Amino acid sequence: MDKVIDLNFLVKWQSPIFVRNGNGMRERIGGPDAALAALLHRWPSSSQSEYGIAKRRCVDAIARHGSARSASVESAVSAKVLA
Repeated sequence: MDKVIDLNFLVKWQSPIFVRNGNGMRERIGGPDAALAALLHRWPSSSQSEYGIAKRRCVDAIARHGSARSASVESAVSAKVLA
């Protein structure tokens, strides 16, 4: 029982999405963890309903190893940052 099993629970999307961040640069979002970080720290507006939905789905996806990609795309479209 002295072996450590290293597990990687990082979920990656098969097709990443790209958004424009505050300075206009393209940012690659490759999974729900990256999407949540972008939503929490670099999103232009948190007032749209799509923002809240995307944030909840990302948290759920991380907890349950799911996707949340479609919610992230919808939020990016609503915020007009989908690249």
